[in-house]
Amino acid sequence: MSLIDLPDIDSLSLIEQVSQMVVVRTCGMLYDHQIQYPEWELSNAKLQTLIGQYGVGGVILLGGSAPEVALRTCQLQSMAKIPLLIAADIEEGVGQRFSGATWFPPPMALQAVSMKYAEDMGKITAEEALAIGINWMLAPIVDINNNPENPVINVRAFGITVGEVMGATRGFISGAKQHPVLITAKHFPGHGDTSVDSHLQTPVVPHDRQRFDNVEFPPFINAIAAGVDAIMSAHIFVPELDPQNIATLSHRIITGILRNELGFEGIITTDALIMSGVSNLGSPEEIAVKAVKAGVDILLMPVDPIATIHAICAAVENQEISQAQIRASVQRIWKAKQKIAGIPQNLQKLGNPEHLDIAAQIATKSINVYSSISTLASSSAQERLDANYLNLIVVDDPLTCEEFLCKRSPAVRLPNHNGYQRIIADGLMLENLKYDQFSQVFIQIFSRGNPFRGNTNLLQKIQNLVKLMLLDNKLQAVVLYGSPYTLDEILPLLPMQMPWGFAYSQQPEAQMAVLQQLGFE
Repeated sequence: MSLIDLPDIDSLSLIEQVSQMVVVRTCGMLYDHQIQYPEWELSNAKLQTLIGQYGVGGVILLGGSAPEVALRTCQLQSMAKIPLLIAADIEEGVGQRFSGATWFPPPMALQAVSMKYAEDMGKITAEEALAIGINWMLAPIVDINNNPENPVINVRAFGITVGEVMGATRGFISGAKQHPVLITAKHFPGHGDTSVDSHLQTPVVPHDRQRFDNVEFPPFINAIAAGVDAIMSAHIFVPELDPQNIATLSHRIITGILRNELGFEGIITTDALIMSGVSNLGSPEEIAVKAVKAGVDILLMPVDPIATIHAICAAVENQEISQAQIRASVQRIWKAKQKIAGIPQNLQKLGNPEHLDIAAQIATKSINVYSSISTLASSSAQERLDANYLNLIVVDDPLTCEEFLCKRSPAVRLPNHNGYQRIIADGLMLENLKYDQFSQVFIQIFSRGNPFRGNTNLLQKIQNLVKLMLLDNKLQAVVLYGSPYTLDEILPLLPMQMPWGFAYSQQPEAQMAVLQQLGFE
């Protein structure tokens, strides 16, 4: 592959150089009326201004089908004078964000199968990303989820020990590097031991430097050695590393430790600057200037992109930030763009049966089922219908579960076929649930760590309901799809003989595998 022609950095104006350090967010769908998060996702007119006039360096996408995103990335690149970085959070495969592509179970599922699948995940994700015009993978997470109460990393991590995470990280990067795509390790200096979601507030990590050297830093050192292209900062406050600034805004952490001590020469990007863990700490302009002074190369999703660009330019003109530092950041961006620009799309790479089969293997092999439901073999569907058996499906939010739950999903279809009535409930409904009319209740829980959810009291409500149903002798079995930490809180409540099931994945393949082992047909 020949190098593309990028303009001489010194031929660009200051505003053009600074704009290359900004990555903005938009919807993966084509039209403005399809925008799902208008407070964060730019309209096409604003994109045209930022890409065509200012020359921002990249775009991050969310939403839409994979084929539609292929059209969208072409549309975006056509607006740009300089090829764009086009990024997506695809830790669980391209299908996690864009329907039609391969969607893997959460990375932590590999603990229950084999870490060898990490290379497959990296390779397939990179191949399918490039197939639709995404050239920057915001993956993998290399945080160690060593805090069971972590509401945001959780099953997104490869594991709970240094060894697990390092091994899977090497595999994932090795697989992804088989394709010319940018790979990102996140979230430095380590977001695994937090009990607060930095999307909602700023977590505090009290550990000293020795702890970071022994636990949090090794996966990043490992990723650097494996050739990772970018590292994303965490919006966390670590007073033992910097008593004044969160990591994203800390020169001690970003430049002092990551750039100088660990020797990372690639792109350093912030996590999204719209997150409350950083946005609550000052104005968009102040935060952007502090982040660049700390040593980041890319400002991801600033609250006000245009104000951000002008604030950085003013800081350079006022000699708060050196022109040489801006040039060095653009030079790193140029090197990245030389690696990825000009790769043709290929929609034939999507829907690959081999890719889908590997994802299904991970989903089905990582389940755990104890015993089966005896009444499924000893009574008929009509008898269970007459006796008022209930399939109680508990979700975090009924409005955001369509990706894994619909009338065709095994969690709905199989119990219905076996004579169970159905209720889908969230935490609010659980408080007022009337189950006296039902003779037996089968509970299926869909709950995993997700950004912007924070700490909810859903688990406590589930535990209370389980206790009440056990007292009333109505609880038949429990299945959890999602976080093993939630399972750990529920299992001690269940009688030894009670059937239960668990899957890391919430996808149909995992639902089917668990339910069949429980005895549903």
